[in-house]
Amino acid sequence: MEITFRLNGEIVRTREPATRTLLDYLREGRGLCGTKEGCNEGDCGACTVMVEDESGKKPLNACILFLPQLHGKSVTTVEGLSKGDTLHPVQSAMIEEHGSQCGFCTPGFIMSMATAHARGETSHEDILAGNLCRCTGYAPILRAAKKAESAPVPEGFEHIPFAAPAVVQRPETVDELAALYALRPTATLIAGATDVGLWVTKQMRDLDEVIFLNGVSDLKGITETDDAFEIKAMTPIADLIALFKPYAPSLSEMFRRFASTQVRAAATLGGNIANGSPIGDSPPPLIAAGATVTLRKGEDQRTIPLEAFFIAYGKQDRQPSEFVESITVPKAGLANLAVYKLSKRFDQDISAVCGAFNIAVEDGIVRSAVIAFGGMAGTPARARTVEAALIGQPWNEATIAAALPVFAEDYTPMSDMRASAGYRLTAAQNMLRRLYAERSGLATSVLSIKEGV
Repeated sequence: MEITFRLNGEIVRTREPATRTLLDYLREGRGLCGTKEGCNEGDCGACTVMVEDESGKKPLNACILFLPQLHGKSVTTVEGLSKGDTLHPVQSAMIEEHGSQCGFCTPGFIMSMATAHARGETSHEDILAGNLCRCTGYAPILRAAKKAESAPVPEGFEHIPFAAPAVVQRPETVDELAALYALRPTATLIAGATDVGLWVTKQMRDLDEVIFLNGVSDLKGITETDDAFEIKAMTPIADLIALFKPYAPSLSEMFRRFASTQVRAAATLGGNIANGSPIGDSPPPLIAAGATVTLRKGEDQRTIPLEAFFIAYGKQDRQPSEFVESITVPKAGLANLAVYKLSKRFDQDISAVCGAFNIAVEDGIVRSAVIAFGGMAGTPARARTVEAALIGQPWNEATIAAALPVFAEDYTPMSDMRASAGYRLTAAQNMLRRLYAERSGLATSVLSIKEGV
């Protein structure tokens, strides 16, 4: 597969295997070894590079970024930041603040910081959550990021569009995708590659046929109506943080904790749903909000409730050659939505339990309740027995106490490295208790409890 992209200002045309990663190409093919291989699964951020297209600059993990995803884009590595003897402002700040210790992770930090600097972003703790340093050097790194804020963006980092020829197996419209997928129903669809990338780098799988979705322009974007949001499948997770903040702040916060800046910039909502993972973070709250998913096969479309899409572990209601086209979220389903993500680490971690509650109370009575969890079963699943125990009952401590034992009728969670079955069940119960406490104006954070707030 021949692709064309700009690398550190140079137009590159190269013919490579479809699933060769950018990291391998940089280090082995170009001798650009500043980009480091750490975890090789998109967690540590040592391989972070700056990628730019018409939508702007993004920090991405080169280790799980396939070369065809770069077609028509610009890539900057740590070698491309300085101009002659003039360092980039974040490089100078890292030197002045002694932000580099063993140095292995430093290029990744630099690239995350340089991308944020170019975008004018200053929430440094969030930005750098996907860059893991084992030297515990975060304080000087954060000082360096802060110090570089006021420095102007150097020239030469603007995206200059260039002609990139069409690529086979890379459709540019939904219609082209539907037609190509109908001809190749066993092909692997690659959206952000934040999961499929690990099939190659960790499982060492050979993907015989692949179809890249990043060129499908009408599979991206969000349409707002008076009643709902229609979110196209290739919309990045990063775009959902601001979208949902005015309507469901806890949902926005959950997406802020979705992996890391690098992963959120690459991962797509459609991919997170089509993946069908029982611990995917987006399905539980969207199920609780009453979302629907629109599927496309050839010229045919069908729309089903999102909860009906998940049939069993590893099995979704998706026919051969059928793909996720969009997800529709009703605004009415966001008004009472509360989302809780529980993980061992606050940032950059997979949920042990993710709970979503959409409970409406009128005149002290529970009028409706939709509750969904991830991490509690082989699929994202509703707590229908718990819902039934709440609906029609007074919204008080007695009703909550009576509903807690019923969780065991809805779920039989498994024990694994993230949590035991018993822990998961107790955590799910406690999330309902927390919701009641929050709505009752009671303290729920450790800090608030200690302060007596």
